[in-house]
Amino acid sequence: MTKEINVLALVKGNERYVFLFDDDNRVEMLRQFGRFAANPDLSFTWYDAAVMSQKVRQTAPLERKEFSSQRFDLTTRFSLPVADDTLWDGFDGEAAA
Repeated sequence: MTKEINVLALVKGNERYVFLFDDDNRVEMLRQFGRFAANPDLSFTWYDAAVMSQKVRQTAPLERKEFSSQRFDLTTRFSLPVADDTLWDGFDGEAAA
């Protein structure tokens, strides 16, 4: 069985950043973006790191995307009552006049 290698490239002026990673090394790739962005000797910025990180996450296998979207779906987890127009004074629970 062969592993797929993902390739991301960023061109900034005369500089070329080429990143190779597989599914097992996604987290390390994200960390490397942070290291590059924190290095003042490189033109690689935090914005570049954010954009490239988003690209890495988009290349995640379909199974992982489905799992993560189900895991962090908070829309049904928290349901708050709908507020009405009644004003409360906040002290004794009585409605304000």
